[in-house]
Amino acid sequence: MFPEDLRYTDKHEWVRAGNGSTVRVGITSYAAEALGDVVYVSLPQVGEEVATDDACAEVESTKSVSDVYAPVSGVITAVNDLLSDTPDTVNSDPYGDGWLFEVELSDPTELDGLLDSDGYAEVAGE
Repeated sequence: MFPEDLRYTDKHEWVRAGNGSTVRVGITSYAAEALGDVVYVSLPQVGEEVATDDACAEVESTKSVSDVYAPVSGVITAVNDLLSDTPDTVNSDPYGDGWLFEVELSDPTELDGLLDSDGYAEVAGE
């Protein structure tokens, strides 16, 4: 149901760990479906420092505007520029091309506190 290679937050963000200390972040398919058609995405600035649970991005849909929270602490190293022209990619490919930003972890052990796919499925009620 939810990709098993990712970690999740109870606020509907996912985290994909890479080979180094940088992780990729997006919102789950559950969140994307709940939002409806995404029409605009506001992303953090590269170089911005974020702390766990900081609101650092926004996803605007035809229904509402939702904050995206940093699932981990660190520095933003990349943002998905594709979303400025095609924000609906968040709906069509939330775990692939619809990623939002990348963070260089300040504390890699924070990943241990995130949910696995089964834990997130419980949060999402699925």
